[in-house]
Amino acid sequence: MAFPALPQALRLERLGPPAGRIRMVLDTDTYNEIDDQFAVVHSLLSRDRLDVEALYAAPFHNERSSGPGDGMEKSYEEILRLLERLDVSAEGLVHRGSTSYLPDPDVPVESPAAADLIERTMSGPDPLYIVAIGAITNVASALLLEPKTIEHAVVVWLGGQPLHWPSAEEFNLRQDPHASRLIFDCGVPLVYIPCTGVASHLLTSVPEIERHVEGKGPIGDYLARIFKEYQEDHFAWSKVIWDIACIGYCLNPEWVPAELIPSPILTDQLTWSVDQSRHQIRGAAYVHRDPIFGDLFGKLARASQ
Repeated sequence: MAFPALPQALRLERLGPPAGRIRMVLDTDTYNEIDDQFAVVHSLLSRDRLDVEALYAAPFHNERSSGPGDGMEKSYEEILRLLERLDVSAEGLVHRGSTSYLPDPDVPVESPAAADLIERTMSGPDPLYIVAIGAITNVASALLLEPKTIEHAVVVWLGGQPLHWPSAEEFNLRQDPHASRLIFDCGVPLVYIPCTGVASHLLTSVPEIERHVEGKGPIGDYLARIFKEYQEDHFAWSKVIWDIACIGYCLNPEWVPAELIPSPILTDQLTWSVDQSRHQIRGAAYVHRDPIFGDLFGKLARASQ
């Protein structure tokens, strides 16, 4: 698949810090565990900074689904549950995504989410921030269906491991290796947020959730309940809420320091290879945990008043 080559000046502009109020869509495997729910809520409570135009249900397959299509449908239903508790209409906002992963490197999976993403990306104003916090199938499919979307978008993706790690393998990345590889190869402006040692700083605990989330309206009570149900034994237990790293970057890139690096090569063995001549992406090296959680907790408190 041939993708347009972005001029270097435009690439560097797109990879610069987000400025002002930004257009964004959120692609999420919401029912996969419990962190996506926090990211959906954080984005929708940040309308002063984030113009959330659409939510896309992403496929996933683990013990909480019978296959990627079932995972997508359960994620779609979970998004609706969140919107109901936020008193936000789902009409025109929520779209079902792929029911399977990419079968081959250049073969997209058509879905309402991919179609909507293409329409929004191509209709401007530029750029549209595509924030992806699950398997990146929906996004890769849209890029394959309309390669010119790379000229109008910035992808912010949480998945995989840092480049110095012995393996790139991680849940989001390994779910759809064809889609994961395409995101690094196609040339779309990409902000890459790895998991171990980066997003893994976003730990919280039951006492903190009880103090800052529980009792903060129907949505706060729901988030607190699913958090506490995730682990029955709460003694000396904390949980990473990985996905709010992407929301944190969009809100304030100083919270997620990232540097320009050559786009890595994802091998067939799901390891990293580096070629210094490749196009640049922005790779996150750290996440400042406290200001991101502080922003989320403060917005939950204000929304419940």
